[in-house]
Formats: sequence, C-alpha cells, structure tokens
Amino acid sequence: MEERGAARSCVIDSPDNPAALNGEETPAAPNEPGTGHRKPCPGEEMWDRARCGRSSKKREEVSPRTAEKLDSSTVPKKRDQLSPKRQEQAEKCQRKSKTHRKVGQRHAHFLHGPSPDTHFGPKASILQNSTSIVQIQDPTSQRLIWAKPPTNVLVIKKVKDDALLEPFKELCTFLIEEKHLVVFVEKKVVDDTALAKDTDFERIRQQLSPFREGYDELSGYIDLIICLGGDGTLLYASSLFQTSVPPVMAFHLGSLGFLTPFKFESYRTEVTKVIEGDARIILRSRLKVKVVKDLKTAEPERNYQVEDNGLVPQSHINNETQKAFMQIHVLNELVVDRGPSSYLSNVDLYLDGRLITSVQGDGVIVSTPTGSTAYAAAAGASMMHPNVPAIMITPICPHSLSFRPIVVPAGMELKIMLSPDTRNMAWVSFDGRSRQEIRHTDSITVTTSCYPVPSICCHDLVYDWFDSLAECLHWNVRKKQSRFEEITDSSDTEC
Repeated sequence: MEERGAARSCVIDSPDNPAALNGEETPAAPNEPGTGHRKPCPGEEMWDRARCGRSSKKREEVSPRTAEKLDSSTVPKKRDQLSPKRQEQAEKCQRKSKTHRKVGQRHAHFLHGPSPDTHFGPKASILQNSTSIVQIQDPTSQRLIWAKPPTNVLVIKKVKDDALLEPFKELCTFLIEEKHLVVFVEKKVVDDTALAKDTDFERIRQQLSPFREGYDELSGYIDLIICLGGDGTLLYASSLFQTSVPPVMAFHLGSLGFLTPFKFESYRTEVTKVIEGDARIILRSRLKVKVVKDLKTAEPERNYQVEDNGLVPQSHINNETQKAFMQIHVLNELVVDRGPSSYLSNVDLYLDGRLITSVQGDGVIVSTPTGSTAYAAAAGASMMHPNVPAIMITPICPHSLSFRPIVVPAGMELKIMLSPDTRNMAWVSFDGRSRQEIRHTDSITVTTSCYPVPSICCHDLVYDWFDSLAECLHWNVRKKQSRFEEITDSSDTEC
C-alpha cells in the first residue's frame, strides 16, 4: 500500500514528450562515466526538452560534412571512394539533416522563434552535440498532467488579514470534505485565535496538517500549492521549496495580485480543473544564489547560525576554511544596496569570471523576468515576459548618466563583490527576506536555477501577463485622443 504522505509527481504535457502524453514518467538520463556530464535535474528537463519533435538520438547525429571533418583520417574525401555501406549511412544522415531544417521552418510561430538553421553557406556548420545546442520547449505546449492523482495540498494564506478567514475556511472544507485531500497549513495559521473561536470550523481545523517554516521539510510531500492573498504568498511558497517546486495555483485576494490570476469566486470549478489535469503551465525561472562569507572577518556576535530571518545554517559552515556558505533560490530578485550608510555603495560585477563594471550608487538589482515587473521596474528597467530566458541587471540610482539596465543570457554566471576601495559595507536581500551584511571578503554568485516555479495559468501565459500589466500596473493607460470632426473646404480656407 502506498504511504499517505507520498507525493504525486507531475510532468509537463508536450508533443515532444510521448511518455508524458500516456501518463508515464520519463526516466532521467544517468551520468555518463568519464565524460564529466552531470545528470540533468527535473527543472532542466522541462526547459531543455526539444521543441520541434527532435529526439535525443537525432540531435546527437552529425551531418556528413561534419563527420568528414571529424573523421578525416578514415573517411576518404571523394564520394565515389566510399564503400556502399558508408555511402548509404551518409545519404541517410543527410536526409535527416534536411528534415530537421524543414521541421524548424514549420514551427516559426513558436514564442521562442523558429529553430535556427545550423548550416551556414555550402561548407560551414555547427558541431552537432548535446552541449553546443540549446533546446527550449515551446511555452504554448506546456500543459499540466498528473502521473497519479494528487493527494497532498499546501494552502498558503496571507497572514494578519482577517478578511481571508472565510475564503480560507471555504477552500479547506471543499478540499477535505469533497475532494478528500490532505491539507497542509502553516502552524501559525492553524493557531490563529479568530480561527480557533469558530466552533463550526473546529472539525475541519482538527484535520489540517500544520507545519513550521524552517523545521518541517515539505519537499517530496506536497503535490499542489494553493495561495490565497497577493504576490507575497507566491514568493513565500517559492522560498519553502529550494529544489523541485510543485505546481502553484494563486488566487487574487491581496493588494496588487500581479502573479495571482485566479478569482476566488470560481474556486470550485478552477480547482477541480487543475486536479483533473486540465491546466496550462508557465515556468517562472528562479535565480540560484550562493553567498560565501569569511568568518575570520565577521563580527564576533554574528556567527550566522539558524535565525528567524534565514541566515546561514550551522551545517553550511566549513570550520577548516572558516567559510560559511548559503544557497537560496529566489523568484523575483537579489538586491545589493548600501544599507544604512550614507556613502555610495561600490560593488564589482563579474560575468563568467571577467570584471565588466563597478556599480557606484545606491546598489544593484539582479532579477528574473518575473521580477522585472517588481523592484526592477521601479528602478527603470524594462518589463520582460516570464518565458524569456534571461537575467536582468539594474542599477539603483547610479551616479552615472550612461549606466542603463542590461539583460544577459540566462546561462551566464554573475559574481558580485565589494570593490577594494569602497568606503562602507553592503547589504543583500533575497526576495525581500533574509537581509544580511556583505563584507570585503564575501562574494555572491548568481546563476539561473534549474528549478523553476510552475505557475498555473488562468487563461494562457500570454493573455494572463498582459492582463496583469493592464489591471495591476495600468500599463499604457491614458485618455483616448478624440478624432477630428468632419471639416469642409471652407473651414480650411477660413483658418
């Protein structure tokens, strides 16, 4: 018999994933001994799955021209000198190469654009191997399916908001009594005085499974997350899962609600559709941030143990090197600022190990496309659709007229350190939480995480985003210009 707490895995339905269409789980490729290639994590399999129906076997095959260049010592240069068997193999490989180009042309309507042709002129081409080609799944084909029906649901409610008590009670009653699901809730929500006084809800409250942040591990137990509140509830849900994140369904019951597309009035219908697997998914990329602190220069009273604001746990401290390590995944942004100091912050930015610039100003924001509509937008950055694979770097009040926000590829590694001649320390925060001080010997490394947040769409990933821009940020809202009244030739001459 299966354990009650066992999580149900979900996969992304796609034309390029036949196993997913049949309800099967796709096995991950093992590590190849001696090659140094690591096993891809679940999030990378979602991002890197082929868009145009190309199997991994086809991607590994090379064109005849490339094979001739790589194996020039054994393959004769003239076509007529090839053996019949090798000639047949070369013609077969050439036919497959032409088929690949046709497939890429047929899918020019993809949001990520058509698959580029890898042949340039009559002789040049790109070496066809698994490490040199980036494959991104078409976002419009991402649909949620369940390998097994979900049983464990995490409900996150906005704290200190009594207006959400009734929706919270309605949802929990619906999930437990009608859907027969196990509902996990924060312990401080279960112990809420206003909730405990409700005698009619007491029977349902006793069936809730409470958890405590920082003490109870939820990874591997939760199948679905339902958020009641604003954007902060979705950010909080992301922080609870530092590896694979279950699908997130967010209801708009907060102040802004840019990331919460669902209306609570239709929660019964919408939740039922998601449980049955009838939903579209948008993969919101996250940033993997690694902070390295030198304990030799740290203040004696700050040993960076486990604290309420999420500082470095004891298990991440290396006593031999006197270094403390903290790794965290953020959904919106990483912010480095000058803190309480009145001096300019002066931090150095490195991309893939090379110094690109020094930021002199109030600080710098490193954000995801999802975070481009948050703090970065207030600092003057452009707004990017969440499916754009990129990292945005935005200065905060730079003391330079030419320092504009920039966008770099998602695969680059960004490193932030204090400049040697800076006058003060800096402070770092992660999605507005875990704020801590950064000193000269500390470093912050930022890369794109392979564990995105699978956010469930209300309509589709394009309409939801533009609807949020219009409703929440009033994007491009102005009074309409009135049209000209019909004028005659005589009125023109009178002017």
